[in-house]
Amino acid sequence: MSLRVVFMGTPEFSVPTLVEIIGQGHEVVAVYSQPPRPAGRGMAERKSPVHETAERFGIPVFTPKSLKGADEQEAFAALDADVAVVVAYGLILPQAILDAPREGCLNLHASLLPRWRGAAPIHRAIMAGDAETGVMVMRMEAGLDTGPVAMAEKIAIAPDITTGDLHDKLARLGADLMVRALAAASRGGLDAVPQAEEGVTYAAKIDKAETRIDWRKPAAEVHNHIRGLSPFPGAWCEMTFGDKVERVKVLRSTLATGSGAPGTVLDDQLTIACGAGAVRLVEVQRAGGKPLRAVDFLRGASVEAGALVG
Repeated sequence: MSLRVVFMGTPEFSVPTLVEIIGQGHEVVAVYSQPPRPAGRGMAERKSPVHETAERFGIPVFTPKSLKGADEQEAFAALDADVAVVVAYGLILPQAILDAPREGCLNLHASLLPRWRGAAPIHRAIMAGDAETGVMVMRMEAGLDTGPVAMAEKIAIAPDITTGDLHDKLARLGADLMVRALAAASRGGLDAVPQAEEGVTYAAKIDKAETRIDWRKPAAEVHNHIRGLSPFPGAWCEMTFGDKVERVKVLRSTLATGSGAPGTVLDDQLTIACGAGAVRLVEVQRAGGKPLRAVDFLRGASVEAGALVG
């Protein structure tokens, strides 16, 4: 049985779930997304990926700055939805919104709750060196990612995978999980169990102040930091080219052998000494340039063994 669905989401991560819900024959009566915002070099207002996708399917899109007002809540209730599906929407849902759909609000979250509640679960899982993560569908309540969990899928975190890579895998896995949850809800069989009270961690939003690489840390921590922040906002260090010091983003790395003073270039393959062990830089990006494999980067930039990166 198809459901009347209100979809609430904003970034690229949300798009596969919206497309899959439509493809399964559910009636998406409206989409809620964050308002268009200035972006790009010209800072022209740009609609969110979810907004653009909804318009391609001819679905009405609403972009309120808040859902706290009575008018917005009445308009939401008037949609007469069976269920609201929420995937990285970006606004807090007041109780009146949570209560409006007959089946409530189902949220897709990219972690194994209660670990990594909050804004940046994919980044934080990799930065912490977690061996696995996943996606969960939970019934929303007023707390931050505290609702009971209805369905879950786990995935291993490969040693060199970046946040960008894992983001794409979890987006696809989550889309499949959500349509299975909707199928169960349409049959009246979507049960949920409370989250464990132990093991709660919070995935704080990434602050640019934490993006600089600290070579004094052990190699495993440096490597996790690099891949956890790739491709955005990007971990970085400073390199000297001639008499100029430039900020260089490091987008991919791998653990390597070697030792030396932290930040020392150990060979001609961009292996850098850490507080313990070393990492080899695999993909980097100079300011204003495009991402380059290390071998291509070194063709146009002299970074010799013995040099220090800041």
